[in-house]
Amino acid sequence: MLTTEQKSIVRQTVPLLESGGEALTRHFYGIMLGEYPEVRPLFNQAHQASGDQPRALANAVLNYARHIDELEALGPLVGQIVNKHVSLQVLPEHYPVVGQCLLRAIREVLGEEVATDAVLDAWGAAYQQLADLLIGAEEEAYAATAAQPGGWRGMRRFVVERRVPESAEITSFHLVPADGGAVPPHRPGQYIGLRLEIDGEEVRRNYSLSAPSSGRSLRISVKREPGGLVSNHLHDHVTEGAELELMPPAGDFVLQDSERPVALVSAGVGITPTLPMLDAALAARREVSFIHCARHAGVHAFREHVDALAANDPQLQRYYCYSEPATGDEADASGLLRREHLEAWLPSLSDSEVYFLGPKPFMQLVRRHLRDLGVPDAQCHYEFFGPAAALET
Repeated sequence: MLTTEQKSIVRQTVPLLESGGEALTRHFYGIMLGEYPEVRPLFNQAHQASGDQPRALANAVLNYARHIDELEALGPLVGQIVNKHVSLQVLPEHYPVVGQCLLRAIREVLGEEVATDAVLDAWGAAYQQLADLLIGAEEEAYAATAAQPGGWRGMRRFVVERRVPESAEITSFHLVPADGGAVPPHRPGQYIGLRLEIDGEEVRRNYSLSAPSSGRSLRISVKREPGGLVSNHLHDHVTEGAELELMPPAGDFVLQDSERPVALVSAGVGITPTLPMLDAALAARREVSFIHCARHAGVHAFREHVDALAANDPQLQRYYCYSEPATGDEADASGLLRREHLEAWLPSLSDSEVYFLGPKPFMQLVRRHLRDLGVPDAQCHYEFFGPAAALET
């Protein structure tokens, strides 16, 4: 239990975290990933190299220190962390490793004069408080998922029933349980965790579920990323009949129950979670604007599917924007998505629920346009790896 004095010490570290939090978390990851190979599969090395993961952790630690007296003020942050942990099967035995490395990083980066024994004791107690909170929430999620019809806990083997090319860059993998059992329902927008062994190394990744819940199978649609370890392995080596280890569906970037009009705004492979959202919104008879951005038609996945839905359902309007259109490409706009496009294409500026996902520059652009157009923040939903503040710049 944190004492009043320990809470005060944690709060006093906020200025240090504001100025040097990212340096601290980089050092922390260097220690942990270098000395504890058993936790390495839980972390995406590409996010380490780009700095996204250290920035995300620095932001989370800073928010935690700011709200040490009022953890409810952390809002959706705790739920986002829990969902990511559940999708990768983070377990209670992983937490002591993280705690040891965090305290060591604090001492080594800040120095003994600043990171005194009292400071380390305070942060040790604070970390344990947060760990207990997350472990409890994660256990509830694991138990609830396992209790569902077709649910499971830990890893479950699935067979690649079909591979379907969706564009020049994206391929869908249709997965059915190797045990022949049922699949639990998932919410539109959720993702699964995938465990692979590549060149003798275990890796884990999250992929959005790109088809509605069926009770029989799951579908992920993977973009081949230049230099991407897992995406290239899936494209080049995982054939029909292959088996993959999956973790249960998770995630809180999901379509909310509402009668409001829906705008689904995506770019590139960000289209994948919007597809089950689209089906669910149409089934609920909600007005939908589906807005997708791609470089050109050759890399635009699922266009025929969305076009067919729009041709048969007056509730759906779809709009496409190509930044580098090829000769003969048909789109509603070219270049980058502009504010006037959203103003014309959103079903209602004041009443729409907007879900957007894509590369970070695209998301920064959309968020700025939505703010300029007066769409309330509470009606804007997105999933983003990294500090939310990065979308404001």
